[in-house]
Amino acid sequence: MVSVQQAIAEIRRGAEEILVESELIEKLETGRPLRIKAGFDPTAPDLHLGHTVLLNKLKQFQDLGHEILFLIGDFTGMIGDPTGKNVTRKPLTEEQVKENAKSYQEQVFKILDPAKTTVVFNSHWMNKMTSADMIRLASNHTVARMLERDDFDKRYKGGQPIAIHEFLYPLIQGYDSVELEADVELGGTDQKFNLLMGRELQKAYGKKQQSVLTMPILEGLDGVQKMSKSLGNYIGINDSPKDIFGKLMSISDDLMWRYIELLSFKSLDQIQQWRDEVAAGANPVNIKKTFAEEIVARFHSEQEAKEAREGFANQFKKGQIPDDLEEFSFAVGDEGLGIANLLKDAGLTSSTSEAFRMIKAGAVKIDSVKVEDRNLVITRGEEHVFQVGKRKFAKVSTV
Repeated sequence: MVSVQQAIAEIRRGAEEILVESELIEKLETGRPLRIKAGFDPTAPDLHLGHTVLLNKLKQFQDLGHEILFLIGDFTGMIGDPTGKNVTRKPLTEEQVKENAKSYQEQVFKILDPAKTTVVFNSHWMNKMTSADMIRLASNHTVARMLERDDFDKRYKGGQPIAIHEFLYPLIQGYDSVELEADVELGGTDQKFNLLMGRELQKAYGKKQQSVLTMPILEGLDGVQKMSKSLGNYIGINDSPKDIFGKLMSISDDLMWRYIELLSFKSLDQIQQWRDEVAAGANPVNIKKTFAEEIVARFHSEQEAKEAREGFANQFKKGQIPDDLEEFSFAVGDEGLGIANLLKDAGLTSSTSEAFRMIKAGAVKIDSVKVEDRNLVITRGEEHVFQVGKRKFAKVSTV
């Protein structure tokens, strides 16, 4: 039986803020399973490790015996979350929402136990809400308070338009907590305003107020900007075992601890032991390999994780080009094919701009020779092995 002290220590792990922690402790002391809510707008079909920071915290609550309410915001998804946006976000169509929601469910159960998770859709109650109900909901908040939100404030002062329906988003997210009678709601630090709205509305509707737990936004592979597909610094949970392992091995030793804290399921004692070993002179690379293997196994299998580790050792420690080298053949005109376009088309970079950045960083090689000319042109009839970074290879011929 886990004590309240042990439980709160696990809940604090990696968390940015708990509001109000004393209230959460009181709820834990009742001994009853708490209703833990987290909402996800199905705005994109694929999740990356940054998304799993919140899922991991839900898993911790689940392992502590609490009830997980995985809310898919199919109704709010058609409004569009204005958080952090400097323009009005284009709403999703109903068809997009349904397709993305289906993909979400398939992916989240790689972490959460489906038998112990209740999936709910906020359209279930929002579609039943009358115009009078919506007006009553809107009466619980003022325009002045809405404009206190950082993103709304910046847009208002900058002369950027704010659509009326965007004010409804935090109200509806908060009302979801009323309907679900949530004891705790989780979200990223950028969602703090919306999460606290749930507390306010629960009070207004005569419900017991939820506690709020915010989780930090995970940095991407560059260790600077948040993990994002648009920035190309992400690790997708549907990436291949080789790619997940290789990307995790590419992070800095300092960033490794941040990832371990937010993504690993190892115990706090085990992580502290690793820190002590490194402080005593142990090589952090070995810990990074163990961590990378854990993450690959979570989204694939133990066997594939083991193979990814062995493949990494062969490819990098021994300096070998991988056996499963992808091969491409591109038709080129008399003008040839620019190196940046070739790298993008071969899947070695996500864009030509990333290709230029990698060339500038000295991370692009042709047949093991570093490329320094960003304007290099590959002509018809050539065949080479192209490499980006330490882990991406492709054999390309031009015809």
